Formats: sequence, structure tokens, C-alpha cells
Amino acid sequence: MAASRDLSVFFIMLMWVLCLCAPLGSAGSNVAQSECLKVPAAEFARSVKSAIDVVQQVVSLVSKFASASGDFRLSNAILDCLDLLDLSADELSRTLSASQIRNGKDNSTGDLAADLRTWLSGALGNQDTCMEGFDGTNSIVKSLVAGSLNQVTSLVKSILTQVRQEPNPPSKRGSPGTGGGHPPGRKLTAGDPFPQWLKPSDRKLLQANGVAADVVVAADGTGTFTKLMDAVSAAPDYSSRRYVIYVKKGIYNEYVEIDKKKWNLMMVGDGIDVTVISGNRSYIDGWTTYRSTTFAVKGQGFIARDMTFQNTAGPEKHQAVAFRSDSDLSVLFRCAMRGYQDTLYAHSMRQFYRECEITGTVDFIFGDGTVVFQNCRILARKGLQNQKNTITAQGRKDPTESTGFSIQFCNISGDAELLTSGNSTLSYLGRPWKLYSRTVIMQSYISNAIRPEGWLEWNGDFALNTLFYGEYSNYGPGAGTGSRVKWDGFQVMNDSAQANNFTVSQFILGNLWLPSTGVKYTAGLEV
Repeated sequence: MAASRDLSVFFIMLMWVLCLCAPLGSAGSNVAQSECLKVPAAEFARSVKSAIDVVQQVVSLVSKFASASGDFRLSNAILDCLDLLDLSADELSRTLSASQIRNGKDNSTGDLAADLRTWLSGALGNQDTCMEGFDGTNSIVKSLVAGSLNQVTSLVKSILTQVRQEPNPPSKRGSPGTGGGHPPGRKLTAGDPFPQWLKPSDRKLLQANGVAADVVVAADGTGTFTKLMDAVSAAPDYSSRRYVIYVKKGIYNEYVEIDKKKWNLMMVGDGIDVTVISGNRSYIDGWTTYRSTTFAVKGQGFIARDMTFQNTAGPEKHQAVAFRSDSDLSVLFRCAMRGYQDTLYAHSMRQFYRECEITGTVDFIFGDGTVVFQNCRILARKGLQNQKNTITAQGRKDPTESTGFSIQFCNISGDAELLTSGNSTLSYLGRPWKLYSRTVIMQSYISNAIRPEGWLEWNGDFALNTLFYGEYSNYGPGAGTGSRVKWDGFQVMNDSAQANNFTVSQFILGNLWLPSTGVKYTAGLEV
């Protein structure tokens, strides 16, 4: 059993990571103030506490409407708000705790400034998602809570400006070519993905294809549980070690929600399209986009491998999410996300997708996470008549946010039905969902399924001057940049130093936490 082997990987990482920005309130607080914050630590703490108080007040306001609605869509929107405000309170509390005393229950990277920016970016976007849930309702609830939600957003935005935005130099973030992070004074052997000080037994476990399971889910009754959600509920809260759920082959028609308390869950299936989690909720059927998801995860340190998450609602049902994540420092490895509109909702936090397959039509990779996709197949599907495909719709709303999508070493094309139809659905790399939308495509194959102009407007000239869309060293018949859009926010990146900012080691600080997951990755621009 994994418990007997004491695979406390994230705890190990917390013990070894040298804090690149000393904890506030400690002997190194002066260093912290100068390197992490633009304001004194006490002022920062007061600002965060004030925001938490306001969030709690808004929760009390929204809670009054929780049982008053007989409207299905409105009820879902209210539940969304309560969940998202709770998430904001949690992210602000983590910010406050980490900026004062590291509490030992904090799966962070050790780069305090980057961690604070991540958590605050998450807290900034939650209120927008709450408001969007009221679209399509005729209730006055939206107008009643809008002012309070805007107040929370304003406070969080102000706090985010108090954290230094300048990235640490590469020497402090781990070399972009190592493939694994290490504290100063520790070295990696060439080609070795793990720190040398990690004990051999843990290395062996991490390298193994199979990991001992704590529980087994099997639809045929041969496991510990027949339902995946039952296994999730039985998992320990705030686990400092990896808790492994093995999900045997089969189609599981259920909706899974992994709570924020469920840390370090790992789900291992029998393969893409062999272990399948399936649902069909959609916007047309009364669900909010946020709540339409088949599989959702908030608990940090989540890992899934060799599974499929799908939403079978179909293109005519519009927004219908297959997988949604608010899980910081999470990994999906050899997984498939299948749907049409809004397939993958990378809602917030740092996420890494490796060797995955993602299919859809409109905005099928969207959200405001800080995400790297590496060695993935990203396939547009045939949509509704006169519909246009957009692969990404990144939701960065403020220039201080650390968020964005980086797509590297991927294969971007259409599925068989779209290609055989002569690319009848026009397909684009993305469009700007929010004012500071940020997406970079690097070193990827782009087929002729993608239109020569590459990118699509959201609404007129909205965000065209403030977005950041970049392409670097791509290839294939759809990779030519001569006919690309002429927006001020789009650029062809010819400078490898600029492109390096969007690599695993720099953009999501992967060298500091990915080695603990046992999932392979490329840290920089070179394989």
C-alpha cells in the first residue's frame, strides 16, 4: 500500500525547497519586504484581512438567496457564487498565511512572490465567474450582489499590485535545461529528472509505471468502490502524501467534484478511452458553464493519468465542460478531455498537461489558469453550421495577473471528421475572452485546419491592443505567419529569451515541483 511506503512527496518538496523569498514575520522579513512586496508587511496583511472580511460579508449576502429560488439556472448560479467566494476566501487566507509564517501545510513552490501572484490571480477571477453564472437569468439577484462582488475584485486587484511582478532570475528558478528543480548547492546528474538527495526508495516509486493504490474503483464490483466519487469522499483531507485511486477500465457515468480539502490525490486509469468519466450537463439544460463540468478538481497537487474525461452533450447544447481545474501544482498525464464547446476549463492556478488529447469546437481550452500544455494533441472538431472553432479563450483580466496559456511541442489540427469535410468549420488558435488574454504557441505542429490569419476577434476591436498572443518556431502547413492578424497585441517571437519566459521552468516554475510528480517534462526550449 502507498501508505506503508510513506510516499510523502509534497512534504519532502516543502522541506527541501529553499525559500527564494524569505517568509514575512521571520528573521528574513526585511528580505521578504524588499524582494516580494512593494509595501510593508503589516500593510499587506491588513489589506488581505480586509478583503477576507468583505468576502465573508458577501457570502452572508448571497446565502440569503440560496433557498429562495425555484429557478434551476438561478439556483446553480447562486451555488456557483457561494463556491467561488469560498475559494476566494481560501486563496486569500493562503496568501495571508504564507506571507507571515509558513505553516507546513502549504504545497507551494518556495518562490513566495510567484505563489502570492498565483493565489491572488485566482481570487481575482472568481467574482467574474460568479457574475457570468447569472447570464440567462431574469433575477434581480445579480444586480443586488454585483456591487459587493465588484468591491471584492477591486480589493484583490489592489493587493495584487502590492506584490512585485518582476520574475526571479533563472538562477533562482532552476536552470531551464535540467528537467528538474534543485536547491542551491545540490546538483543533478545529466539526464536525471530527480534531485540526488531524494532517497532511492522514493525515486523508484516515482519512476515506476505502476503506483501502489490506496483504493480501487471498479464498475464491475471487483474494487473497493464502484463509484469514483465514493473513493474521493473517503480520501483524507489535507494529505501531505500522495493518495492513489486506481480506476479500472469502464465507463463511469457520474459527476465528480474534488473539494479544496482533498490534497495530493492521484488517479490512475487503464488508458485513454479505456477508463472514461462521462457526463452530459450543458448550459442549454439549465446548468451554468462552471457547474456543467463532468469532472472538477479544487484540491491542490492533483494528478491524473491514463484516463478520459468527456462531456457528451454535443455542439447544439453550447457550453458543456468535460474537465475543470482550480488545482494548484496539478498534472494531467496521458489523459483525454473530449467535448465540443468549453471542453477544458483551466479556471485558475498552475497546471501542467503532458501527452494529453483535447478535442472541441468553440473556446474549447479556456479559463484564467497559468498553464503549460506539452506534447499534446489538440484537435478541433466539426461544429454547428456557420460556427467557428476557437481553440483557446484565455481569461486574463488584469496585466498584474501571472496567468496565461503556453502550448509547446504540441500537434494542433482537426479531427478526422473535420479534415474529411474539407475543414468546413473555420478554425482559429484562439480569441480574447478578457482584456489581457495571453496565449503563446511554441515549437508546435500546426496543420492547415487552422486559418492563415491564425486568431479571431472576440467582439470588434475589444482587447486587440492589450492582449498578448505570440508564436515561436512553429512548423507545418498552418504555421506560416505571413497572413497572420495585424493586431498590436500579436507578435511573432524571434527571440529565444522571450520565448523562454513561457517554458515550464519559468512560466509555472516546474523545476521546483514537477520532479515530485514523477511525470516527465521538458524544462526549457530544448528537448
